[in-house]
Parts: sequence; C-alpha cells; structure tokens
Amino acid sequence: MTVLFIAPLTAYLPIAAMGGIILLVGYNLIDFHHIKEIIKASHSETSVLLVTFLATLFLELEFAIYAGIFLSLVFYLNRTAHPKIVTLAPDPEERRRHFTNLERKALPECPQLKVIRIDGSLFFGAVSYTSSTLHKIKQKEPTLSHLLIVAKPINFIDVAGAEMLVQEAKYWRAQGGGLYLCGFKMEAEKFLQRGGYLAEIGEHNLFTAKKEAISEIFQRFDHPFCQTCERRIFRECNLMKRIDD
Repeated sequence: MTVLFIAPLTAYLPIAAMGGIILLVGYNLIDFHHIKEIIKASHSETSVLLVTFLATLFLELEFAIYAGIFLSLVFYLNRTAHPKIVTLAPDPEERRRHFTNLERKALPECPQLKVIRIDGSLFFGAVSYTSSTLHKIKQKEPTLSHLLIVAKPINFIDVAGAEMLVQEAKYWRAQGGGLYLCGFKMEAEKFLQRGGYLAEIGEHNLFTAKKEAISEIFQRFDHPFCQTCERRIFRECNLMKRIDD
C-alpha cells in the first residue's frame, strides 16, 4: 500500500532525509549482540567476520561473500586436519572410576599403558598430524609399550586413516606392546574389516568398552614391572602383590 499510494510523495523528500532513513535502516540491520558473542567466543570466527566486513567495504559484494566462505573453509580444514587428542586416566575418587580428561584434572597414569581419545575423523588430511602425535607420546614416555585409543568420537575413517592405524599397530608391536582400539562405531569397524585392515591390526585388539579393554591389556603387561609400580591406577593393579609385601 505504501509503494502504491505514497511512493510519488517521496520525490518531495530532501535527499539528506532519505540518507538518514537509509542509515537508520542499515544500523538496525546490524546484530551487535551476535557480533559481541562471536568476538568473545572464537578468534577464527572473528577473523571471518572482519574479513567479510572489510571485503564488503572495498570489494564487490559477491567477492566479499566468497572471501568469507573461503576463509571459513580454510579454518574448517585446519581444524579437521588437527583432531584433538586427549589423554584419559581413571579417577580413583569416583566410585566407578570413570576415565577423566587429564586437562580437566591431574591424575596419575600407568607407566606401561597410555589411554587417549581422538576427537575427530581419521581421514587423509589428519593422518600426518595424528601419527606424529602418537610417536611423540612414545618419545616422551619411554616405558610405554601399550596404547589404547578410545575411538568413539571417530565418525569417519578412510583408506589413509586405516593404513595409518595398521602402521601404528606394527610400530607398537615392535616396542614390545600393542595398539588397541575401543568403542569404534559400527560403520568404521565394518570399513576396517572390509578392507582387511582389522586383520592386520589384530581383531583381538578391538574392544567394545574401556573396562573390557583394560582387563585384557593388563594380562599383557610386564608384571615384574607392575610389582614395583607405585601408581596402581587400575583395579587389576590392586589385585597384584607388590614385591615388598
């Protein structure tokens, strides 16, 4: 109705008044609350915001949109190529001794077994970073010979990721221990089985739950070393007598 009946009258409005209206409309389109949340929450999202905003001022609109999308894609690929790898340990203060992220709470670890969780998919882009991180774990803790990967957060695995697990399994076997996988999703497990990778890793090294995995891996520990260990973080450890007892 406004366009039909009042539009002709806008010809009599001063250009300054029209400019003021346009500025007011543009100002109301800016979501300042959302912008503040982005700046507080994420440095990468803030970078995307600033690049898109500046590109809108100095470039054509479509190129500004492309710049924001491209930068978002770069951050996404970088994040997926560097999955977060966290170390877990049982919390003795909890009745069920749930495994806790050591970034949240400092807990003692087993000298022979490292329990980690990979929060991300194992695809070709993440293979190099994941493999180098696992090798650094061994270099920092020479007494380690067993590695348990809690694989529940791994939603996808490709050929490169599966081959990396096979190589890691061979590496940890060469250290006198082994690589163990726990909680793999059904699709990922089927992929490993279909490609023959699970046979190379060892089907006996695949477990459904952490409790089952720890119980089985403990049987493969160097038990004379266990008898001198002061940490005894697993239930199985407390069933073994120390040498000085």
